[in-house]
Amino acid sequence: MLQSVLRFQDVHEHAAAISPWNLHYAQISAGKVESSLLQLSTPRCHVFRERINQRVVQQGEAPREQVCFAFPVAAPGKAHVQGREVDEHCMLFLQGGDEFMCHLPMDTDLFAITFDRALFEAQLEHTASPERIVALMKQPVVKVASQDLHACRERLLNIFYWAMLSIEDGHGQHPQQEQELELSLLAELLALLSAPDCGASRQISTIRSYIVDKLHRQTMNDAINVPSIFEVCEQMQVSRRTVQNSFQTVTETTPRNYLRCVRLNGVRRALMSTSAEQITIGDIASRWGFFHLSHFAEDYRALFCELPSQTIRRSHAFGRAATS
Repeated sequence: MLQSVLRFQDVHEHAAAISPWNLHYAQISAGKVESSLLQLSTPRCHVFRERINQRVVQQGEAPREQVCFAFPVAAPGKAHVQGREVDEHCMLFLQGGDEFMCHLPMDTDLFAITFDRALFEAQLEHTASPERIVALMKQPVVKVASQDLHACRERLLNIFYWAMLSIEDGHGQHPQQEQELELSLLAELLALLSAPDCGASRQISTIRSYIVDKLHRQTMNDAINVPSIFEVCEQMQVSRRTVQNSFQTVTETTPRNYLRCVRLNGVRRALMSTSAEQITIGDIASRWGFFHLSHFAEDYRALFCELPSQTIRRSHAFGRAATS
């Protein structure tokens, strides 16, 4: 088993440290980032718990040939995952290869477990109703009775921390112990999914989330030609009020500020992954649609609490973290 306990002051470094996920995080609320990441991996399972003090949007793809579960341990505000509003009474599910987008409030605490699909399917066959569980997992959000969910989550966390401590004490390194850990975690999850009152959320992806996610992806693909609110209204045949309300509901900010934050995060990722000799700050900024450098620098400092020139540039940026 491998484990790591990491702390970060940047969401991009944080996201890159979660292996084998393909993730991009963007900081939306202004201020210094303080985050922690605890993770543990065996040959057939990967578990992590992350806490981030700022509002972030997470975008990525679930690891292929895996099945992925996640539990909000704490989400002080509204979270939106795959277009659904979620809270601490939900279990989230992704199939390997699924693309996803999550809008998470400040101080979110998330616990996630990923299993090899072959292991999951082999154990699924031993349950009383495998067909029902397969049907449940066709939706990204699963509703569970609060008492059952909280009890299961606590047991999963206890198993996780026990395994972390075992490694620190020099134990837990044998294949048999790794298999026991994998099966213990999986047994808890399958028992929860088998509960009679466990059911797929009846929510469908909302038009508000669709509007936000569509504009987010357009901005990532072509930051220079981000459509205006007027153009968005014409394209989607919706009112200006609908667009404004969509962003306020999902992201708790305005469309203009949100999309500016997405572009500023694009600049930051590029700065951290290149050297000054490779490309200048001005060239990176222009690629993300910032052509007035003084205004850009002010916006960058307001979001990240440092000037672009103060961001550490290095080709191996994502490899560094403070271990505790």
